[in-house]
Amino acid sequence: MPVEMQLARIIISEINESQVVFLKEVGGERQFPILIGIFEATSIDRRVKEIARPRPLTHDLIVEIVEAMGGELDSVVISELKDATYFANLRIKCEGEIIEIDARPSDAIAIAVTCSPALPIYVEEEVLEEATSTGD
Repeated sequence: MPVEMQLARIIISEINESQVVFLKEVGGERQFPILIGIFEATSIDRRVKEIARPRPLTHDLIVEIVEAMGGELDSVVISELKDATYFANLRIKCEGEIIEIDARPSDAIAIAVTCSPALPIYVEEEVLEEATSTGD
């Protein structure tokens, strides 16, 4: 059963190649980091800070395309952790069905925060357990 998470923190570093977003369990204590690229990190950060852009960026474009084609963005599910890489699905309602599209978690989270209201972000329990285990 997927666990609802929320974006807890974004760390952007100009001197590191990887940026970090932290997801925290809604109504719980578990949280974990995901390393992402600078483009996705700044896109997420701009949305969270409600910084307007004069023209649509990539994640804005994706949201607009889905809506123009009659779909409705539903949620994001981080579904798998394999070899230190997270996998996610963007869930879209279309003609009464849910379509799952493979996505990098960074893009899926950026799309989630681009939507108004923001899409729910879920993490599969097995992924959450593995991501939050201390290795003890």
